[in-house]
Amino acid sequence: MHWVRIDMKAFTFTFKTILLLFISIAMAYGLFVYLNDQNQSAPDVTFTTIEGRSFKLSDLKGKMVIVNFWATSCAACLDEMPDLIRIYKDYHARGLEVVAVAMPYDPPIQVLTYTRRRGLPFPVMHDGFSEVSSRFNEVSLTPTTYLVDQQGFIIRRIQGRFDKNAVTRILNKNLGAPL
Repeated sequence: MHWVRIDMKAFTFTFKTILLLFISIAMAYGLFVYLNDQNQSAPDVTFTTIEGRSFKLSDLKGKMVIVNFWATSCAACLDEMPDLIRIYKDYHARGLEVVAVAMPYDPPIQVLTYTRRRGLPFPVMHDGFSEVSSRFNEVSLTPTTYLVDQQGFIIRRIQGRFDKNAVTRILNKNLGAPL
């Protein structure tokens, strides 16, 4: 019987090299995705609110816009909604608009009930036919939030619950601090 000897130094070197290569590729891919989401023109979608009012994203040019994809069945979405309301109230007078886009799978009556019960101060729409979510890179994960600058460029895409402090830093930079 022959025993196979493994040179542990060579094995460790090779393993570390492969691991570093894998990490480098993953980081490069993450940076690629991040950079391709940033500073691209936001799609000029038409929002139709649950009250029946329609407007285009391009109608809001000159204002910062937060487009928040959410669902009434999403715990993280409901957890961040008070922060979204506070941000809207603090920055609306300085040029911020917020549009809440309820996902197609969300029952419209639940969206309407939640919106009225919570008194959401910004436009809310139900994306029943996925017209808006498909134009924003096929949004399927909630919450997903887009920050669009005054020129209509996406400056940040946040998947999952947003960090209120990070969002307010971006708003302060673009709109100035609230009064």
